[in-house]
Amino acid sequence: MHSSSSPIRTAGMLAALLLVAPACKRDNPEAKGTPATAQKEGEAPAAASGGKIALLLPESKTARYETHDRPHFERKVRELCPDCEILYSNADQDAAKQQNQAEAALTNGAKVLVLDPVDSASSAAIVARARQSKVAVLSYERLILNADVDYYISFDNEQVGKLQGQALADKLKADGKGSGTIVMIHGSPTDNNAALYKKGSHSVIDGSGLKVGAEYDTPDWSPDKAQQQMEQAITRLGKENIAGVYCANDGTASGAIAAMKAAGLNPLPPVTGQDAELAAIQRILIGDQYMTVYKALKTEGEIAAEVAVALLRTGQPPAGRINGKVNNGMKDVPSIFLPAQVVTKDNVKSTVVADGFWTPAQICEGAYAAACASAQLQP
Repeated sequence: MHSSSSPIRTAGMLAALLLVAPACKRDNPEAKGTPATAQKEGEAPAAASGGKIALLLPESKTARYETHDRPHFERKVRELCPDCEILYSNADQDAAKQQNQAEAALTNGAKVLVLDPVDSASSAAIVARARQSKVAVLSYERLILNADVDYYISFDNEQVGKLQGQALADKLKADGKGSGTIVMIHGSPTDNNAALYKKGSHSVIDGSGLKVGAEYDTPDWSPDKAQQQMEQAITRLGKENIAGVYCANDGTASGAIAAMKAAGLNPLPPVTGQDAELAAIQRILIGDQYMTVYKALKTEGEIAAEVAVALLRTGQPPAGRINGKVNNGMKDVPSIFLPAQVVTKDNVKSTVVADGFWTPAQICEGAYAAACASAQLQP
């Protein structure tokens, strides 16, 4: 999917690099947006150079955006450029709303857009509008298609689908169900990443011996719609004939699991997921969900912030960050790809807990205490 060049360097090296760059100026404190922390008493005034960075996220049904992406991005921008201003918007899965939010950010003087598109195709219009204003665009998490995007940061999303598909195929083979029937519940048809997860998962499933008995795309990544799709699959296939369920993320997995529980499937078949949401980690510990894919969202948000600040100051990304490229239909977009990791009950402690993504105290509340003890997670 992409070519690699130099490895991703540490945040410490990048911070050192950015310290020698010009500092940012103080913006109008009455401007709209989230002002950064004020200059500390006794410090010299910042040199004139800075401005406004817009962070445009697509939705809040997926828990990651408000609990991880936004706070990590905002914290890192403030750390690197205390006088920069962050213009934040969430489109609530509405492409037209996101277009209006982008227009408002540009009108309000944003010099860099960090855009995670609701619709990977229609967001090209936002990029075209930014180009008119000579504003740089960093495509965040989801690739904006057929547009003159400056840079892209994400995970190798086709590889994420392969990790999910391989984990499910291996588990079913180990359980003696390597030729069983599965249900596949994919993501939103307007999200280019969903197409990549689907492609990656099928590249494994199609040659695995498993049979796909029912398959769906899930509008808006909605757990409620995934639940309805799973109900249809159970009616079509019969609850005793479902060996496993491929779900593209943890939200759709939650819907599928709710449908199977309501239909009386016991034990539940293995279910995949993605995003390492807190509820998914808890489901994995009690056996309701088999796996998820952990993506270092803290790292993604922080590096996006570093790139945005560097673009604001110099018009160029930090040295050594670009490690690949991907074609979006118009151009080969210089890209930063981050690694992803399979999480099962066996490695919760060494992945999401070791990285501080979730703490044992968060995971082990109430009904999950006993499962945490068996996984050696002590709050």
